[in-house]
Amino acid sequence: MTPQKFRVFNPITQEIETRDTTPLKVIYYCFPGGKHKVLTMSYDDGRSQDRRLVELFNEYGIKGTFNINGTLTQDERIPFEEFRELYKGHEIACHTAQHPTIRRSPNESIVQQVMEDRRILEHVMGYPVRGMAYPNGSCDNRIAELMKACGIAYGRTVVSSHSFEIPENFLLWNPTAHHTDTALPELTDAFVKLYKKQYTYMFYLWGHSYEFDTNNNWKVIEDFCRKAGRKEDIWYATNIQIVDYMQAVSRLEVGVNGDFAYNPSACSVWLSVNDDTFIECRPGEITPLA
Repeated sequence: MTPQKFRVFNPITQEIETRDTTPLKVIYYCFPGGKHKVLTMSYDDGRSQDRRLVELFNEYGIKGTFNINGTLTQDERIPFEEFRELYKGHEIACHTAQHPTIRRSPNESIVQQVMEDRRILEHVMGYPVRGMAYPNGSCDNRIAELMKACGIAYGRTVVSSHSFEIPENFLLWNPTAHHTDTALPELTDAFVKLYKKQYTYMFYLWGHSYEFDTNNNWKVIEDFCRKAGRKEDIWYATNIQIVDYMQAVSRLEVGVNGDFAYNPSACSVWLSVNDDTFIECRPGEITPLA
């Protein structure tokens, strides 16, 4: 940037002096690719209707998190043998081993339910399972603290926020809406139209895929995917991808003058400089912010 002149009072000479200074930069974090919006989906129980739902997500470039009870195999649940292929590119997360209402459970029982679920799902998927959808939405601060000890990075509630804000506490993560919410069409339209890049926005939709058969309303999710999918300004991410990215954002180290940034994390972080330049800060590198 070209240095600019500014006037300052010198207390030693008691005079007004003119000095050169480099203008301050306006630096924002962005989502990958310089995007300012993110969409994520969360569907519970692993029923057979997930096959159709995953196909729909894949068609529109949408990423989903699927929350599974590791010891429950009845009720037309998808067999573990299909998991790696069916949910490829998406995320498998915990839903406890047996789906109890854990707010009524002692700490020891909660830990057993979560760790057994993790153990089974990690064996099936071959990667660390670090997410949680609380069964029956049962959670509180005590349970959120227990999740940390269980290696869980986030926990989804069933409380609709009707907002597009990033949560302050990912272990008490309120979704934007359930897919049966009467406000869904208006929320979807509002999200797609958001354009102010000085903010970041998140749409989080949740539900159960079997509900589409039960209620004969597959059109609801088909319309949503058609409206919200394949947009240039939206990042499509799983729950854990959002959590990991925001953690990387929090670890980014930017020089005082805004001339460079050091990224100590394992994933890239994107920055906007003066609203007109988008810069990828690669893992383990110092990146100029020119």
